[in-house]
Amino acid sequence: MSDAIDDFLARAAYGLSPQPPGPDDPTSNPRGDHSLDPDGSAVLPPPPHRRAAVLVPVVFRPEGPSLILTQRAANLRDPSGQVALPGGKIDPSDPDPAAAALREADEEIGLDPASVRLIGYLDPYLSGTGFLVTPVIGLVAPEATFRPNPAEVADLFEVPLPVLMDRERYRLRSRAWQGRTRYFYALTFGDRLIWGVTAGILNNLRERLYPDPD
Repeated sequence: MSDAIDDFLARAAYGLSPQPPGPDDPTSNPRGDHSLDPDGSAVLPPPPHRRAAVLVPVVFRPEGPSLILTQRAANLRDPSGQVALPGGKIDPSDPDPAAAALREADEEIGLDPASVRLIGYLDPYLSGTGFLVTPVIGLVAPEATFRPNPAEVADLFEVPLPVLMDRERYRLRSRAWQGRTRYFYALTFGDRLIWGVTAGILNNLRERLYPDPD
């Protein structure tokens, strides 16, 4: 187990950003479903973008590493019933994206922030609805407990990390949205469909930790 954790941390140290880019950082190049448009005609949501953060929680079990995901409650406005990472809007009281991600994870799934070791950041992800999402990668203590908030989370489940790090599982799909064709990544795990922003962020994690060979 220690070898697996050491390998993961070494990949994270090499592939992740140690600090999140600021909201006005000129070097920030947000990813997004618009990046997948084959002819480059995607229309970006105009600024100012609403800032949000999600926690990408990785936990090492005896059988191997896995990633914790949620199935959002069906009564939520957006995105209801979808597979998601714990997270939400960055409040004015949040000192940084990591604080927002940890606060939201505590509120949504009852994850104690003290049980999470922050190890880096992915590229910001710009959603089609105008949220600029900062993904925060955290290593969750195996003994951590969870208390999903039924008002926000219908289910909590884990996906083996090797499943999410398998390039062949990601499929480019499209659908009509607001009069245009929207392209997005999607993958399945059992009877669950992981798609859109969540799949895009997880694919970015795959690219960062397990880059494709040249």
